[in-house]
Amino acid sequence: MTAARAAVEILKREGVTNAFGVPGAAINPFYAALKASGGVHHTLARHVEGASHMAEGYTRTHPGNIGVCIGTSGPAGTDMITGLYSATGDSIPILCITGQAPTAVIHKEDFQAVDIASIARPVTKSATTVLEAAQVPGVFQQAFHLMRSGRPGPVLVDLPLDVQLTEIEFDPETYQPLPVYKPAASRAQIEKALAMLNASERPLIVAGGGVINADASELLVEFAELTGTPVIPTLMGWGAIADDHELNAGMVGLQTSHRYGNATFLESDFVLGIGNRWANRHTGKLDVYTQGRKFVHVDIEPTQIGKIFAPDYGIASDAAAALELFVEVAKELKAAGELPDRAAWAASAQERKATLHRRTHFDNVPLKPQRVYEEMNRAFGPETRYVTTIGLSQIAGAQMLHVYRPRHWINCGQAGPLGWTVPAALGVAVADPEATVVALSGDYDFQFMLEELAVGAQHRIPYVHVLVNNSYLGLIRQAQRNFDIDFQVNLEFENINSPELGVYGVDHVKVTEGLGCKAIRVTEPDGLLPAFEEAKKLAAEFRVPVVVEAILERITNISMSGTDIASVNEFEDLATEPWHAPTEILPLT
Repeated sequence: MTAARAAVEILKREGVTNAFGVPGAAINPFYAALKASGGVHHTLARHVEGASHMAEGYTRTHPGNIGVCIGTSGPAGTDMITGLYSATGDSIPILCITGQAPTAVIHKEDFQAVDIASIARPVTKSATTVLEAAQVPGVFQQAFHLMRSGRPGPVLVDLPLDVQLTEIEFDPETYQPLPVYKPAASRAQIEKALAMLNASERPLIVAGGGVINADASELLVEFAELTGTPVIPTLMGWGAIADDHELNAGMVGLQTSHRYGNATFLESDFVLGIGNRWANRHTGKLDVYTQGRKFVHVDIEPTQIGKIFAPDYGIASDAAAALELFVEVAKELKAAGELPDRAAWAASAQERKATLHRRTHFDNVPLKPQRVYEEMNRAFGPETRYVTTIGLSQIAGAQMLHVYRPRHWINCGQAGPLGWTVPAALGVAVADPEATVVALSGDYDFQFMLEELAVGAQHRIPYVHVLVNNSYLGLIRQAQRNFDIDFQVNLEFENINSPELGVYGVDHVKVTEGLGCKAIRVTEPDGLLPAFEEAKKLAAEFRVPVVVEAILERITNISMSGTDIASVNEFEDLATEPWHAPTEILPLT
């Protein structure tokens, strides 16, 4: 068979059932093999970067998924670099397959011949241009091994045109995936870490995205319950423990944090971090974050330990392997009566959770964004899979929405590219067609890759997209306050074709409808909940994306700090009455 056909057969035997991409001359032999082989459903993107983000969303939805994105030579590969960077930053395995000019002319400035492997290498676990057709099976076998082993991450395989077409000897029936390597903690390491936790008075567990990647959320909750230790999920770990669990202490950080989460963290004296990377927007200034508390760090990547700050003890281990031992040892200690009673400490965290609220209920017109999230909490239940990337919309959403299950907050954390949300949401909806998928964007993130909505219309991929529109680069505008400027961040203009919009410029309803989808515009707070309910019905009926655009007041400053977690600036009024934050997890007391 051709090397291209061998590659497709390996994809299937490695569990791939879906791929996202855009064909082109240099990758057409691979597409011919994809069609001839069958068994891999392909979604045609409108932009190759969009295909890479669809692959990310697909991977992030279910344990074991590996999204595949495919493009031709030259700009297709460079377009997917952002997706590879996003995936590597968040430890997400995706496989990027690119076509390449024939081997004899790669170095001769042939049309669309670019050294994509060298370009991609810094943002992948491996990037290879395969120059010998007989190596194709081994390169793909190694690609899946690398993506799954250690810290997960993306791989790029670049296939010259002549390599794809060359016939090789390959027996798919006897193909076997390579064993996956994941480091595992020893019992002695876990015993030492637990001894340090037990010696503390006010311990916390910080649960990162590695817990979700390892499908270890149930083990995390079991360990927290055994030891009575409150849990702080990171942004990437949100959903590892349900928001309404009595040991969920809220999120910590400069931006995507809860008032009660930061307050409880600052009262702690010991932190056990599992599968987290101490991201700067979580920690803020390290002297404030670390002062007065000891740290144990468990991470699958040995070089991550000590990278941001030196913990008091480090363990290189897959989160699931570590948590299995944590549970085992904790059960033994509990049976022997050697676990401290943490009830008072856990109760204090819940007390803060019931008192330190931000206000969400506003009746303003134009809308305040906080009211949008309040109504989203009413409209969308615990089964909802939220998808978002960056901006004031994401920050406010993380402060005010609720997540109850792992992989139900699907967020590009480290890279945060604008435009990520639409294609990623499509990838999530492909991976879980029966799910309620709700994307969240500001107007600029939405405009970056809105052409991908046509993919949802063409392929009948329904989801609801909540678009909060203030016609501003809101997060950058807020950051510019430190420079006393408001420069090149305003997006307003008077649209000559839609004068009813005033200065809000782009008519997102017309654009969305022009791309074959449905859209609803909301201008008053009482219209939000009915619009969300109608959007769910329209998505189910027409099987296309449905955009709900909320017209916001032009300027809202969202709670955040530029320095440390002890000095978050609360720009808006705080909740002082229960009706100020009616959808909070715990009623205001």
